[in-house]
Amino acid sequence: MTVSESAPALEELGKRASALDTADPLATLRQRFVLPDGIVYLDGNSLGALPAAVPGALADGVHRQWGVGLIGSWNENQWWQAPLRVGDAIGRLLGAAPGQTVAGDSTTVQLFNGLTAAARLRPGRRLLLTDPGHFPTDGYIADSVARLLGLEVRRVAVDDLPRCLAERGDEVAVAGYSPVDYRTGELHDMAAITRAVQDAGGLMLWDLCHATGALPVRLDELGVDLAVGCGYKFLSGGPGAPAFIYVARRHQAAFDHPLTGWNGHADPFGLSGDYTPAPGVERARIGTPPILSLLALEAALTAFEGVGMEQVRAKSLSLTGYFIDCADTLLDGLGFSVVTPRDPHRRGSQVALRHPDAYALVRALAARGVIGDMRTPDLLRFGVNALYVSHRDMLTAVRHLREAVTRGEHQDPRLRQRATVT
Repeated sequence: MTVSESAPALEELGKRASALDTADPLATLRQRFVLPDGIVYLDGNSLGALPAAVPGALADGVHRQWGVGLIGSWNENQWWQAPLRVGDAIGRLLGAAPGQTVAGDSTTVQLFNGLTAAARLRPGRRLLLTDPGHFPTDGYIADSVARLLGLEVRRVAVDDLPRCLAERGDEVAVAGYSPVDYRTGELHDMAAITRAVQDAGGLMLWDLCHATGALPVRLDELGVDLAVGCGYKFLSGGPGAPAFIYVARRHQAAFDHPLTGWNGHADPFGLSGDYTPAPGVERARIGTPPILSLLALEAALTAFEGVGMEQVRAKSLSLTGYFIDCADTLLDGLGFSVVTPRDPHRRGSQVALRHPDAYALVRALAARGVIGDMRTPDLLRFGVNALYVSHRDMLTAVRHLREAVTRGEHQDPRLRQRATVT
């Protein structure tokens, strides 16, 4: 498409963006975030934008609660209850009743605890299933748990799970998968996978990092056994925000995780030399919680107040569908292909484009004020947080991408030098 040919297409896409944004019932939620002027931020699937409530909450946590309250704030400001309080707030977004979710530590730690505890709940079963396309940490931890417990790890793609379960289902202790492919944004059928694993007698653990805060999950309704996730992507809890673990109520009495820290003890200040797990999900606590990070995450979650996850999902699908339409129209013939499924039922909250110069193009976009990211070797990712992203943002991003590639800006050698974080 030439420049002259693209002008009418841009005009039509612009009219659509204006109409969609005018009709958007969530448009005012953008005011709940602090977004830099002149920046289109489409990397919320890696690090969410700053919620407006966070700076004040952190200032209060530092100056009043810590600075004035000192150690008394463990009681007076309920620091001790923060992991459970924040966990329940996250649980509400996940369709989890109170008393099943705890916030704290990292996703890696929670994944290790969850997989180990799940395998211990299925003694005699020696098989741990995981996705070969999982985020690397999930695979590393699966291997570590297997070494610790003497299990066998099998990396089985989602499409191959039925055959694997038919052949070896009676050996499966736990299956650890993600509902959203972190690279392509493909959405898997959580209900069908959970049911298939449980019908074979195994337990299901979901890594919800790319789903929490982006789409309805319905953990209780689906009968999920365990789940983990992070607080810094769609929850916008800040860099390195605490993770969480969900333990279905029916498993809590027998939940035996390997990191039995003092915060998970039934009487932590009794300082007993023997470990007795706390009742309920509180036993999933480990060590002293990162209070300032928890306060930031708690404040960030207020951005979801008055918003249903079905509303978030509807807007997310509108945004990603519109982005794909923009890409089809404006990037045709420029070496791009849409990797994310076009079927909305199979799409998470991101769009991934394939191009051989993905890294340099992402850098060129950043220089133009459009922030996305890339995943090796050739994927450009554009994450959509429906609380603060608009359809106009989608059009702006694709328009800048077209201009960057047609003008050869990505050929600049400086943009091809890899930074530490990509």
